[in-house]
Amino acid sequence: MRLEGKVCVVTGASGGIGAASVDLFQREGAKVVGVDLRADPPGDLALTVDVTDEQQVIEMYSRARERFGRIDVLFNNAGISPNDDGSVLDTTLEAYQRVQDVNLKSVFLCCKHGIPHLLENDPPGGSVINTASFVAVMGAATSQISYTASKGGVLALTRELGVEFARSGVRVNALCPGPIDTPLLRELFAKDPERAARRLVHVPMGRFGRPEEIAAGVLFLASDESSFVTASTFLLDGGISGAYTTPL
Repeated sequence: MRLEGKVCVVTGASGGIGAASVDLFQREGAKVVGVDLRADPPGDLALTVDVTDEQQVIEMYSRARERFGRIDVLFNNAGISPNDDGSVLDTTLEAYQRVQDVNLKSVFLCCKHGIPHLLENDPPGGSVINTASFVAVMGAATSQISYTASKGGVLALTRELGVEFARSGVRVNALCPGPIDTPLLRELFAKDPERAARRLVHVPMGRFGRPEEIAAGVLFLASDESSFVTASTFLLDGGISGAYTTPL
């Protein structure tokens, strides 16, 4: 019951990491607002929201507060990694901007309009977890230029917010997963097994992570167990960012 009495807003709640986090949050005693572009995301309150739309984000938090009376945790997890995001030489401006809007702009909007709710708590405080990626700290084995740039932006944005609100009771941390066995990754395997295999060879553990393993890290950042952790780059990547060489 590490989140007993807390209200958590999870975007991208229908995806692998999001759904696993919603489930774990609920089992740990939280009330969860599940948010996704797809209908009927998991959660105690399910909201269909386009998190790139500022007015929808404002209304999302208003509905969460109206229903539960407070907000304690923001897990800004919505993101995309489309097939038309590749090399800088091939990626169109439209594809680049679409990824930036979902992966970075949405985090900005969710922090801009979510953090004020945390500051209104008595006493002020809460936890913000923004999903970045291990590619925010190292180059990707297979180019995905806008995804990588967006996650680097999430990392920098998170670091700055963590510093800004450190004395206000609001902690802000960046979750940086490695390659995770999610529906998105399985789709990549199905469409381009060679590209997917090039990713796996770089993971020292020799396997992709499981959504439940990442959710456990999110739980730590959401709970009071991480009370001295803010502005951090929280890597859960199977050792990939620490590898000097990888098998060929």
